[in-house]
Amino acid sequence: MDETFITLEFRKGILHLIDQRLLPVKEEMFLCSDYRDVEFAIRDMVVRGAPAIGATAAYGVVLAAMEYADVFDSSKEAFRVELQKACDVLEASRPTAVNLAWALRRMLSKYDSTSCSSAAQMIGVLHQEADAIRSEDIATNKAMSKIGNEIVPPNATILTHCNTGALATAGWGTALGVIKEAHYSKKNIFVYADETRPRFQGARLTAWELMQAKIPSKLISDSVAATLIRDGCIDLVLLGGDRVAANGDVCNKIGTFMLSALCKLYGVPFYSVVPVSTIDFSIASGVDIPIEEREATEVTHPGGVQVAPDGVEVFNPAFDVTPHQHLTGIITEVGIIYPPFKEHIEQIRLSLVR
Repeated sequence: MDETFITLEFRKGILHLIDQRLLPVKEEMFLCSDYRDVEFAIRDMVVRGAPAIGATAAYGVVLAAMEYADVFDSSKEAFRVELQKACDVLEASRPTAVNLAWALRRMLSKYDSTSCSSAAQMIGVLHQEADAIRSEDIATNKAMSKIGNEIVPPNATILTHCNTGALATAGWGTALGVIKEAHYSKKNIFVYADETRPRFQGARLTAWELMQAKIPSKLISDSVAATLIRDGCIDLVLLGGDRVAANGDVCNKIGTFMLSALCKLYGVPFYSVVPVSTIDFSIASGVDIPIEEREATEVTHPGGVQVAPDGVEVFNPAFDVTPHQHLTGIITEVGIIYPPFKEHIEQIRLSLVR
């Protein structure tokens, strides 16, 4: 039941990432030998998905520490400055997913709280912390999968949007992890996967992962989902999240809000599956979440093929915000958060600071 592919792996001072830009046609690894390569990989979506971005960025900090090892041995203060600069570059690569900043803060906090006499020792400490972020994410995903499986009825038909599997995480997956758990527990589920324009993560990545796991499924164009929901063909919707506000508003791949509105109208259960690290307790509501706008060519030239007239103006937000009123629940590794979301999320925040 484990993955037959590796999303990310750090070996011999090189970060290996499966190049998601090439899937499903080619399965190739993208190699990062310094933190600038990592920044490019995140920005150009070699790697994507909030948890995967966080783990990748953590290894970017390790690569930065390796690069500035000589600085550490001469001046720890100057090394800290260089490490911060590298983190600033990495954090600017994509502004919406909170796991990126969370992982970088955790790595810097580990550095600040650890006393080492040599650069080699410090690099080892940071490497161990990055490994911990990766392994914790996999464990978290499997915990969420078991919790989420409790709300999946036998013979359910599930709709999912974008990619939330092993490719979007350090391994296993969030919403797709729940779907895999339901499949492996023999619930006889069926999955409809939105293609997820304009980058087609559902068509290129989710469909590929569903086939790898041998889960009965069909790929649909995004516009088919409304008809399936209206006609009672969908039992529940499971998808991920890139940032959750303190009131339960969920920022996720563009098109999520539209699905949530349809589910609200037709009474279809709608769940976001995210680790607690994706909750941004500092943001009161989704209104305050910065929405990344990406290049026009993603819409006008998908896959490098021109489908729109030259010079047309394009609006291409990568994410939208689903109001908490549209959510049935938020599935996390500590349990399912139900309304009232603000009060229950605050309880989680308080439990973390004790």
